[in-house]
Amino acid sequence: MDRFILDTSLFVNPASRKQFGKTPPEAVRAFVRKAKAKKGKAEFYMPPLVMDELANFAKKDAGKLSAVVKKRAPNIYGIYIPAAILYSFIEDVRARVNKGLRLAEEFAQDNRPENAEKLSKLRAKYRDAMRKGMVDSREDLEIILLAYELGAAIVTSDEGITLMANQIGVEWIEAEKFGELLKAL
Repeated sequence: MDRFILDTSLFVNPASRKQFGKTPPEAVRAFVRKAKAKKGKAEFYMPPLVMDELANFAKKDAGKLSAVVKKRAPNIYGIYIPAAILYSFIEDVRARVNKGLRLAEEFAQDNRPENAEKLSKLRAKYRDAMRKGMVDSREDLEIILLAYELGAAIVTSDEGITLMANQIGVEWIEAEKFGELLKAL
């Protein structure tokens, strides 16, 4: 039986959710219908933090997932990952902090008066420098750890999750293609 750890991006990212619905609540409802049809062929999991995160987007419909998705936290005290992963993570964080500092310095030195526009650009560049392509939340880490623990595939469109999954040898599936895979089961 196939096991899948679902990321919020499956239901929230417009490119990912369009295979199930136009809005997060629609995507959740459609996924539940399709997942019920796969009973005995696939198991679906979400860490509690991720389920809570999804509830922010899908409100009452997120609760419908409990009919087909098992809520399970990873055993964070029993999972061991190679120190090399932590080493490269720290190197990445350091490089990002330095890049963020350079962006802030650039902003501070620019004396043009369009502050609102400058601030908007700074936020976008800073977010990109600090968060893009890295695991940046407990929710992301729980997805990876649970998949590692269960030997399951992660369903996500999050670049940071896929990069770390590759580092520790966890299978992942592009959320945008999951609907087709689900049909094929």
